[in-house]
Amino acid sequence: MTMTALFPGRSPAGGDHVTDVYRYASRKGAIESVEAAAEDLGLAVRDVSAAVEHLVESRLLRVDDSAGLRFTPVDPELAAASLVSSVEREIYQRRELIDQIKERIGTFQPDYIAAEASTAPRAVDYLVGSMEVRGFLKTASDGCRDEVLVLQAGGGVTGDLSETFLALLARGVVVRIICQHRNRGDVSTRMRMKRLTDAGAVVYTLSHIPRSAVVFDRSLVVMFGSGGEEANVARVRDYGIAQFFLDLFNHLWEMATPLEGIEFGYADVADDLQQSIAALMAKGYTDEVVARKLGMSVRSCRRHIATLMRELDATSRFQAGVAAARSFLRNAG
Repeated sequence: MTMTALFPGRSPAGGDHVTDVYRYASRKGAIESVEAAAEDLGLAVRDVSAAVEHLVESRLLRVDDSAGLRFTPVDPELAAASLVSSVEREIYQRRELIDQIKERIGTFQPDYIAAEASTAPRAVDYLVGSMEVRGFLKTASDGCRDEVLVLQAGGGVTGDLSETFLALLARGVVVRIICQHRNRGDVSTRMRMKRLTDAGAVVYTLSHIPRSAVVFDRSLVVMFGSGGEEANVARVRDYGIAQFFLDLFNHLWEMATPLEGIEFGYADVADDLQQSIAALMAKGYTDEVVARKLGMSVRSCRRHIATLMRELDATSRFQAGVAAARSFLRNAG
């Protein structure tokens, strides 16, 4: 029995009816009838029935007749001991299973190490499948000691690694993340990012990031696949490639905008976002393509385009894109 079975969705000391029903049973010596108990307590029969069911599951009441209608209170210390013993037994069984798995899988480790030693190390290899990818990412994270750099394309946290990053931050590992501006407007993603920044991560945003990647300790590069049904990553151990990613990350970091506070929206990055939209418009891309490249909804993209055209007094999308690009070049000069 798991601990949540004690009072599912409830607090035993809270304002529900479980405590009241147990106290009633203790005071009366037994619940002779759910209906009678409901009448005495001034509660609905269904509420008392639900409370009795929870108390029986948590071993605080026991059925005391063959018909299953009479319930006797149990000493809470005995109930707790009964529950804890079952949980301890389950923990022991799971630990035993873990040891068995490690022992069985470990028998293949010498063969793998021998095969790796007999062949030239590969600069890049590929992992396919969610189980293999998750296992590798956990191993890489466990071995990380100093710094993790993250490029996040699309929405959310790369490969749903937010919990992994939190664990790294707790160990004192530096975590820097560059994600897309769209994360500023997505409530659930912003809340996950808030957890990371509160834990010490530094998060910046850009208009567009072509591919997700993670660099562990400035040496191991993990590039995430851009599509497909199965999770897939490329594992890169080449020093030159790792250095390239470090230079790329630092370059993007200088261009990006810090994600600060919990406020939602694009106010802090409006100029950069509109410049990116204008550049894509000038190339003749449709609204759908522009939205996809910037990782935002078509509706949001069209709202930004309408604002841009209004500010530039443009009569066409192409004219707005060219005018904005020229304006940017003049200001940059």
